[in-house]
Amino acid sequence: MFQPEHPARHPTPTALSTERKPSALAEYVLTTIDALVAWARQGSLWPLTFGLACCGVEMMHCYMPRYDSERQGWVFRASPRQADVMIVAGTVTNKMAPAVRLCYDQMPDPKWVISMGSCANGGGYYHYSYSVVRGVDRLIPVDIYVPGCPPTPEALIYAILQLQRKMRKTKVTRMWYRK
Repeated sequence: MFQPEHPARHPTPTALSTERKPSALAEYVLTTIDALVAWARQGSLWPLTFGLACCGVEMMHCYMPRYDSERQGWVFRASPRQADVMIVAGTVTNKMAPAVRLCYDQMPDPKWVISMGSCANGGGYYHYSYSVVRGVDRLIPVDIYVPGCPPTPEALIYAILQLQRKMRKTKVTRMWYRK
């Protein structure tokens, strides 16, 4: 004979969700502050640009009226002390490597790096040349790689959107103990 189960034995929809609710008021406040800081950061990106080769033209194209990045909150900065995102577009030579590293070191924390194009990602066509760095990740830590030779402006916009997603997941207020 069939007997229906007791309704209390069935899991509630909130019990099935994978999201864990904060157990304390302090944790709730910190996560709310994280969300607020991430929202503010991703709405006002100030990229420092390194247009070193042909990828630089595509990067400039991204900031022209067709795509209008200023409307989305991405404004070029000429000073590394005011930028929070570095876009390295093109071939990094051994002669230019110290300047790239110096500008990265001058950027305030937190800072992110986008490597744009196959030359910046891994040396590209000039991989075996004596004067080319085989990837900018040998100099500075890279967060987002944009493939292509040269990559399209749409690919750079997608990389910035991926960077914004990464910013949303960053726990700013709960990272104090790692420093």
